[in-house]
Amino acid sequence: ETGRKKLSSRGRKRAAKRRLGAASGPAGRKAPGGGRELAAGQTPHCQSGFSDSNAKWLTPAKAKKNLSKGNNVELSSDGEVEEGSWEMEEEEDEDGSSEEMVDDYGASSSEEEELLPIEKAALKQKSDRGDLSEDDSEEEEVAEKAGRQKMGQKEEESTDLQLNLDIDEQFKLPTNEQIEKENILFICDISEPLDLHIIHQRIKGNMEVLQDFRVKREEGRARQEYLALLRKDMAAYYSYSDFLLKKLMDIFPLPELINFLEANEVPRPVTIRTNTLKTRRRDLAQALINRGVNLDPLGKWSKTGLVIYDSSVPIGATPEYLAGHYMLQGASSLLPVMALAPQENERILDMCCAPGGKTSYIAQLMKNTGMILANDSNAERLRSVVGNLHRLGVTNAVVSNCDGRQFPKVLGGFDRVLLDAPCSGTGVISKDPAVKTNKDEKDILRCAHLQKELLLSAIDSVNAASETGGYIVYCTCSITVEENEWVVDYALKKRNVRLVATGLDFGKEGFTRFKDRRFHPSLKSTRRFYPHTHNMDGFFIAKFKKFSNAIPKAQKDEEPAVEAASPSTGPETTLEPQLKKKKLEGSKIAQEQKQPQPALKKRHSLQGQRRPLKA
Repeated sequence: ETGRKKLSSRGRKRAAKRRLGAASGPAGRKAPGGGRELAAGQTPHCQSGFSDSNAKWLTPAKAKKNLSKGNNVELSSDGEVEEGSWEMEEEEDEDGSSEEMVDDYGASSSEEEELLPIEKAALKQKSDRGDLSEDDSEEEEVAEKAGRQKMGQKEEESTDLQLNLDIDEQFKLPTNEQIEKENILFICDISEPLDLHIIHQRIKGNMEVLQDFRVKREEGRARQEYLALLRKDMAAYYSYSDFLLKKLMDIFPLPELINFLEANEVPRPVTIRTNTLKTRRRDLAQALINRGVNLDPLGKWSKTGLVIYDSSVPIGATPEYLAGHYMLQGASSLLPVMALAPQENERILDMCCAPGGKTSYIAQLMKNTGMILANDSNAERLRSVVGNLHRLGVTNAVVSNCDGRQFPKVLGGFDRVLLDAPCSGTGVISKDPAVKTNKDEKDILRCAHLQKELLLSAIDSVNAASETGGYIVYCTCSITVEENEWVVDYALKKRNVRLVATGLDFGKEGFTRFKDRRFHPSLKSTRRFYPHTHNMDGFFIAKFKKFSNAIPKAQKDEEPAVEAASPSTGPETTLEPQLKKKKLEGSKIAQEQKQPQPALKKRHSLQGQRRPLKA
């Protein structure tokens, strides 16, 4: 009829069904051809009983995937209508849109009943205007009822699942047989592999029990059993050695430990440092954005850092990088230089400088004034230092290849010293996953011994009488206490230095007590950085202020036997008798020197008495 609104694809189909039903006779009549009775609006499967004028409606009716009881429309193995369906749709919807074809094609009766919220809103608007017919309203009511029934079924299923979860929530320790079986599979590496999903669920359940141990524990089970199982499961799931997991469990609470282990599985964001000797951060950011780099400022605490999210060009090969406008550098590597706070025209020592990121940052803050001595004991790594200094335009640096422990003898009198000491690398596991398994107690103690020697040399290289300086910054990329607080506390006892604030607004305070050890209270001013809290590599930073160039006498006498001897008083006991003996001998000699003349007079008198007798 003219003047009516244009029907949609579904509306045209419904109208076609009604016309077909009217042409074939009253509803429920048997179709000509011996077929079963047809309900109102149901499509027949043969063309008998229809006139030529209605033949064009037969094709889309066959292609429709309305799988009722009498329908014999077959689907292919992948769930699609057999060939010819696309042609049928095209004949029907020549003036329709491609979206309508996609919606109609492949839509089952159950999918048609589930209407999207936007479709329901459109139907409601049409009903307000009175455009919907009675059949349409009936179909919508049926669809709503079916949707309510399905929602009820889903809610029942969800409640069943929740009940099952509540039942399974009670965590129980595995039996000895199960543990032995897992150990055999783990050691032999044969049969089926360990199910990591089961291990992960067991870790979660174990953590819940340990957080509320009195309520959720099994009767007759000790806390150590739960901790031993948790350590074993975490070692299997995250691929850590048992030694390193023990160290980490001593440092972190259990919930924080899981976050730390998860953070080590994800790489840290790529960050760059703007070289202000050649450009500004705003100009560099604009140039990189024009090259297809997605970036943001690193944070409020840094005026030169940028974080790179993704890039269509390699960050280490752009013209800006080759021109020395920026340096690829981790966010945690910027912090020690900021804590050092170098001033212009100062003499600064970077004791372990490779690959040159911190050295170039120091030169940048000094504006190429003063002098920087960039030292490293590895000659191969100094090549990258020289290359980076030339590329970045640093002109106030001198590169040296010396052992840092001999440095006060080589050159001293510096205003500030930066010591990025070699360490075990437990803070950069995301960069070097081999640290998970290849470190043991000997490696940690060996690093700690070397760090103590280097720190004392760094302190001795600083001039306490400097007008602007007298500062030493000690940092490591490790999180173990043996390499950080222990070394700092040792230096406080051996030299005339004190800890001062680092000047960094964030970071966690260092430990003043750890297990059975007690450190100096001023260690609160040191800072720790973790990947799971600050999204940067694990780092430790301490800043010293030297107040006297003199070395304490007691420590000076003990220096030769600082690390070699045990705390027993063996050397002292051997020295005490010798000193007493020397004192006694000295006192006897002094007495003899004081009374020589009376002894001689007595002797002469005796000789005088004997002479008359002889005569």
